[in-house]
Amino acid sequence: MALRFVLFLSLCCTFWPDEEYTGGDRDKAGDEDPEKKRKKEEKAAKAKELKKLKAVQKAEATKPQGTKTSSNASKKSERKVKWDAEKENAEDFIDPETPFESFFVADSSSSKPAFVIDTMIRWRRMSGYNALWVPGMDHAGIATQVVVEKKLMLEKKVTRHDIGRENLVSEVRNWKNEYGGTILKQQRRMGTSLDWSRERVLLWMRKRQGLLQRLLSGFTRRVLSIAISDIEVDYEDVKIRTLSKVPGYEKPVEFGVLTSFAYPIEGGEEIVVATTRVETMLGETAIAVHPDDERYAHFHGKFTIHPYNGRKIPIICDAMLVDKNFGTGAVKITPAHDPNDFEVAKRHNLEFINIFTDEGKINSNGGPEFAGMPRFKAREAVLATLKEKGLYKGAKDNVMRLGFCSRTNDVVEPLIKPRWYVSCCGIAKEVLDAVMDDENRKIEIILRQYTADWKWLENIRDWCISKQLWWGHRVPAWYVTLEDDKMKELGAYIDHWVVARNEEEAQMEASRMFPGKNFQMSQDPDVLDTWFPLVSFH
Repeated sequence: MALRFVLFLSLCCTFWPDEEYTGGDRDKAGDEDPEKKRKKEEKAAKAKELKKLKAVQKAEATKPQGTKTSSNASKKSERKVKWDAEKENAEDFIDPETPFESFFVADSSSSKPAFVIDTMIRWRRMSGYNALWVPGMDHAGIATQVVVEKKLMLEKKVTRHDIGRENLVSEVRNWKNEYGGTILKQQRRMGTSLDWSRERVLLWMRKRQGLLQRLLSGFTRRVLSIAISDIEVDYEDVKIRTLSKVPGYEKPVEFGVLTSFAYPIEGGEEIVVATTRVETMLGETAIAVHPDDERYAHFHGKFTIHPYNGRKIPIICDAMLVDKNFGTGAVKITPAHDPNDFEVAKRHNLEFINIFTDEGKINSNGGPEFAGMPRFKAREAVLATLKEKGLYKGAKDNVMRLGFCSRTNDVVEPLIKPRWYVSCCGIAKEVLDAVMDDENRKIEIILRQYTADWKWLENIRDWCISKQLWWGHRVPAWYVTLEDDKMKELGAYIDHWVVARNEEEAQMEASRMFPGKNFQMSQDPDVLDTWFPLVSFH
């Protein structure tokens, strides 16, 4: 079998300028007049010193103005410049920045030229390898969309939401065709030895949609995961009751308050919990107590009744979360709106109930009494009704850390969002076995001690392949909303997803899953992670 060498490397190569040649032919050097030889050496030494001096002056001229350094640091820097100046010009080794206007255009002065890879490929072929260099480009999902959105804002003063998804994709495609095509044309003109019959762009996926469908059906799952906005967040420590101005609200909102209220328990008793975000109790799915707290020992395994919707809420024991000496020692669990509660819900197999829309309003899960209310107005309404029901137990100052959006000064709210994941545990085990299994090792690592670097695969997490972008491979999945569904939000029911190659096939599959029922479908707005479609890149 021929050896196969496939290269997907980007290499950096440094070229050293030749030293100044001052000697002569050896045979002739012995016949030179000593006086002439001495003068020649002195002239060469002066030329070298002059070269050093020019290099130092050039380095000094390129230093940023106003920079102050210590005398010792200056001497060290000068010595370094002098030493380097004998061998190289520093400007020749700077990796030039790619200007905004020439994004995706190959730079002729780059320190990573294509001919380096081309040289390696040709060398491997001449060495007997079946070397393959595939011309391909991914669609650079995040980077490309960001650049085009900036361009739209600079030139037209519009955002992607102003022009809509289809128009944005068209703008990005035009941009990509112009600059992405330039790179491939440049490589063709340079005569690089790529196999152009295998040319691929990751967005050329029409023939591979069936493969993506099978992958999504067999190797991914729809799950709920904590997703806090990745925008920059400024944190503020609130030590006492504080009124803060929040965008969208006429009156300041009160923070730094720990509110206590009671849940009625079957049998006529009640249990008191405390929270700084009382409105989230609308999505509560459990109450946790410490297993060693004797005050609540007789409540273990019992249920409370939700005061607004009558939902039965279990009382659970969790020593990892609950501090029996803090507050009332009983903690309300809202898995959809708190990272710690999210972990508790996974340990105890609790329900996840999201009560917020993306705009920060109460959704249908919060009940008809509060649906549509902005979250902080809902807080006031919930407090008022708790008092009316006789469940309010008081409030006190509480130290807390509050996150604000650095751009809008709005309060950041954690909530769960549906995402697609690839289960990586099985894949990781196969890779580990190939390296670590002494009896059936398939990959030999040299030096052997570097096999330890593969240990991180033992605790690998599932791979989230959903990206909240518009440019890329849109997830080939449709959500089915039944006419009689109580919750109408996208992704509210895990078993309402249909994976198909197109909308027509999705319609047929949904009709098979829900026979005789009226429904509407909407495609997942997310796109797949750039690397996920690589499975079809062959």
